[in-house]
Amino acid sequence: MQTLKLLASRLTQGLALVFAVVVLNFVLVHAAPGDPVETIAGASGGMDEKLQAELRAMYGLDQPLPVQLGIYLGKVVRGDLGYSYFFNLPVSDLILERVPATLLLVLTSVLTAFLIGTTLGVLSSRKPNGWLSQLINVMSLVGFAAPVFWMGMLLIILLASIFPVFPVSGMRGIQSSGLGWADVVDVLHHLVLPAFTLGLVYLAQYSRLSRAAMLDVLGADYIRTARAKGLPERLVLYKHALRNAVLPVVTILGLQFGNVLAGAIVVETVFNWPGLGRLAFESVLRRDYPTILGVLLFSSIVVIVMNQVTDLCYRLIDPRIKTS
Repeated sequence: MQTLKLLASRLTQGLALVFAVVVLNFVLVHAAPGDPVETIAGASGGMDEKLQAELRAMYGLDQPLPVQLGIYLGKVVRGDLGYSYFFNLPVSDLILERVPATLLLVLTSVLTAFLIGTTLGVLSSRKPNGWLSQLINVMSLVGFAAPVFWMGMLLIILLASIFPVFPVSGMRGIQSSGLGWADVVDVLHHLVLPAFTLGLVYLAQYSRLSRAAMLDVLGADYIRTARAKGLPERLVLYKHALRNAVLPVVTILGLQFGNVLAGAIVVETVFNWPGLGRLAFESVLRRDYPTILGVLLFSSIVVIVMNQVTDLCYRLIDPRIKTS
């Protein structure tokens, strides 16, 4: 019963937050400079005022902003995100088409950064003053300080131009058939550079955070008791210490998921990755309001869901939270 109340409360909070995000995004997007109709007119080589007025009426841009907001909210409740001004396709279809590429990039980057970063942090905490710990710290500082776009361009120059090991851009090769294991290998080959670029910053953060958390946990009384009982060092580190030290890392992992999606816009633009980030970038340039709002809505829902999943992971990792 208590679990059902908790789920109902979280669901209510999530829906209220989504509503607030939808309203705020709508107001901010329409307050930004630029006119979609003028952008369409410029792209088509010119348009008279009568045709521009007809386009504004067709898209509902001639209505007052509160009326436009009410119409848009009614459509969102029904699951209708509208039609793209540029692609002339349903926004929901455009998002569903781009979601797999973005999820592949983001999940690969985050999970790889989490696993490798946590492992490096644990290794660094075993001998805090050793050469391995110092090397990991230096690499973490470099990875944390390097801008994402600069790192992406550097990797393209180094590993796609000077040493042509990986593809320059895109998700698939020209000769890819889209079927079979050869296509899977081709996609993974294209994924290496974008995933590494996006995950490098978070790998550095997770390694430093897990190192600090491990050093704090290793000084606790129950760790000294476990060692005094003669338990193997590996068991002490990975079963007793890491289970508590990983909690701050899981927290940052969930809270930074929105930042990862924002970073994906830059990475997808640099590597021409056909995901939501590139769709959002193209839509901003073209003043495609429905597509921008659809991408923002989808990203907001993903972030809210990830925050709830993070809380559930907390309860699975730490029994004390489940009890309370």
